[in-house]
Amino acid sequence: MPAYSPDEIRDDWVPKDDFLDRAFHELEKEHLWPKVWQIACREDEIAQAGDYVVYDIIDDSIIVARGTDGAVRAFHNVCPHRGTLLAEGRGNAKQFVCPFHGWRFGNDGRNIKVIDRQDWGACLTKEDIDLVPVQVGTWGGFVWINMDPDCQPLDQFLAPMKAKCELFEFEKLHPAWYKTVTVPANWKTTLGAFTEFYHVQTTHSQMLSYTKDYSVSRAMGRHGWISYAGGTGLPVGRSDRLPPKEIADFREYLFEYADQFRDNLKAMQTDRAYEATQRLRTEVAADAPAEEVLGKWGQFIYEAAVESGAGWPEGLTPEYMAESGFDWHVFPNTAFLHPAVEAVIWYRFRPCGDDHEKTIFDVWSLERFPEGKAPDVVHEVYDDWRDGDYPLIFRQDFENIPRVQKGIKSRAFKAGRPSPIQERAVSHFHRTLRRFLADPHADDALEPEPMVEVPATA
Repeated sequence: MPAYSPDEIRDDWVPKDDFLDRAFHELEKEHLWPKVWQIACREDEIAQAGDYVVYDIIDDSIIVARGTDGAVRAFHNVCPHRGTLLAEGRGNAKQFVCPFHGWRFGNDGRNIKVIDRQDWGACLTKEDIDLVPVQVGTWGGFVWINMDPDCQPLDQFLAPMKAKCELFEFEKLHPAWYKTVTVPANWKTTLGAFTEFYHVQTTHSQMLSYTKDYSVSRAMGRHGWISYAGGTGLPVGRSDRLPPKEIADFREYLFEYADQFRDNLKAMQTDRAYEATQRLRTEVAADAPAEEVLGKWGQFIYEAAVESGAGWPEGLTPEYMAESGFDWHVFPNTAFLHPAVEAVIWYRFRPCGDDHEKTIFDVWSLERFPEGKAPDVVHEVYDDWRDGDYPLIFRQDFENIPRVQKGIKSRAFKAGRPSPIQERAVSHFHRTLRRFLADPHADDALEPEPMVEVPATA
């Protein structure tokens, strides 16, 4: 087995082996996925007693279930008799019954029945016949699992991200849509398209008319923090990459923002926020300064949320939001963008079965709805993104990702050269991943790094 030293990775150098080597995939299979906290499902999916979801990661299958007592538990989805899978997909069950020989288990994991148990005499202990438990926790409206009984507690694992995002009340968001697609690329290749903003200036160039796109990123414990260089978290304005153009009416940037997010992303903006933005046309003067326009914009969106009954998180300040950033990469396979507060887009990336050149890519568009008004969302699953009616921004990324996976196989390509400023979270992730593969507790106490200095010419 080749050695993959964390020291080989620099802020501007990520070897291609991590994306291509089957041996690296095998290391992840044994030393990452069985030992790391990862999202298994949303709490919405197991809202009622008896609800369950099956989460598969390579060769392991996990049942996440809400028991009749209301507690959320997780178990290995395998009958201890002969290894048969007990459940598939999602559903509701008071018991899990093995389809092979009929052994029965409660939704709390206890064995209820062994057919002809007397055959075993005193051989079978309770531990032998109960389902094998998995560590489970909840945060942000998601259920997280870890197969390692000696893992770091979830709250500690999520630090410092958890403290910097807690006030956003992600647990009060619900899906507006939920899509899954298989992407023909290693899961880290796919992930890498969603944990930096450096590509916006080319891949999503239509956004430059209203986005000051130069970005910064930093290591936050195991995780990655990505935002814009302006310092406010809201990069509204014309990109400096474009030819100068005098726009006297600052409102136009927000109208363009609202239209493009509605049409090209279909996420990170509620319908009521779009309508609230239109109030700027009649209630704010065309020559109002940018600060006034942005203040009124935020006020109108807040008022619309409160008036609808959806509410708004308490205690959010501009300083807290700026410190929280724009985009988080939660180690190893989750990312989310949350500056809209009431509308968050959330991603999960994982290998497709045991194929290290395919990704299962999940996207949740989450919104804050009035109590009892969240829609019943159908989980859409596609083998090809072209079948999934994905908005423009996703289509632009989907076009690039397979090109990257194929391109890095070239004998001329040795390593990725990420920007040490704008793509710093990318190189940090790969360094952290290699350390985790060697020792899952190596970075348990890793502190955030200081903000890197932006070059004067940026």
